[in-house]
Amino acid sequence: MRAQLGDQLVVESPATGATRRDGEIVGLHHEDGTPPYDVRWSDTNGVTLVFPGPDAHVRHVEHGPGRPEKLSRARMDGAAKKQAGAVSNRMGAGGAQNPGDIGRRMAAERKRQGMSRAETARRARMAPDYLAYLEEQPADPSPASLIRLADALGTSVAALRGGGSDLPPGQGQALLHPQLRDLGPDECRARLSTHGVGRVAVSTRHGPAVIPVNYEVIDDAIAFRTAPGSAPAAAVGTEVAFEVDHVDETMSQGWSVLVVGPARGVTEPEEARMLADRAHSEPWAGGEREMWVSIQPTRLTGRRISPRDQ
Repeated sequence: MRAQLGDQLVVESPATGATRRDGEIVGLHHEDGTPPYDVRWSDTNGVTLVFPGPDAHVRHVEHGPGRPEKLSRARMDGAAKKQAGAVSNRMGAGGAQNPGDIGRRMAAERKRQGMSRAETARRARMAPDYLAYLEEQPADPSPASLIRLADALGTSVAALRGGGSDLPPGQGQALLHPQLRDLGPDECRARLSTHGVGRVAVSTRHGPAVIPVNYEVIDDAIAFRTAPGSAPAAAVGTEVAFEVDHVDETMSQGWSVLVVGPARGVTEPEEARMLADRAHSEPWAGGEREMWVSIQPTRLTGRRISPRDQ
């Protein structure tokens, strides 16, 4: 038995030959199209891993350029709505992990690596429409699908499920032959990018503190929102350190960028409005945080850990 993505798997009654169940093949586990398959059943819209028995056969469909992909996507969208309701009812308000978290992690890792959906689906041997469904809807992919996706993305199933998300990064082993090199100013600015989450080090009345903040890079200055009287607000009028970093757990490598410079409170209404208009996100901590603080870099340094041959 051989199949392609989009073919139908039909299960018939041994006695009458009537169709008992059918579904669309949305995932392949072998490049030659042999079983098992990930099948989305037409009666339940659920996806399961199937090892077809003697009562099953593949109904091939047209795979040429004229294939009605929009119809396939419509079936996915209809399935997504039904499955979303089922997931909500099954898990309830106090349920454990929302399966939609898996899709968000998949999409984030795919985009971080600069991979398209089509390329990721090809590597994972699954239909692009099914990958889109997994990324956009509260789906619960099968363990086999997760294994193939993790392999295609160069990560682990545990990472896609959010395992270790409450633990500090960098718990893996160090590289066998690492090298530590300094980053130039342009490399540092590229890693700062335009926005993200960094840490500002300040002196407070209770002693030194390092606080994570959502930041923006505006005209080379670091800007973040906080509340008057908060620990980050203590940065105003002092020289502070601001740091961002990234750790690649899989490759045991990473980088950090350090900004040092004076911090000032933004008091001009027009400048504050400009910063608010250009902000990519509200502060993750929520609450009233309308005070803008701007750090003008006087020193910009960075370091990177990588394999010695890179």
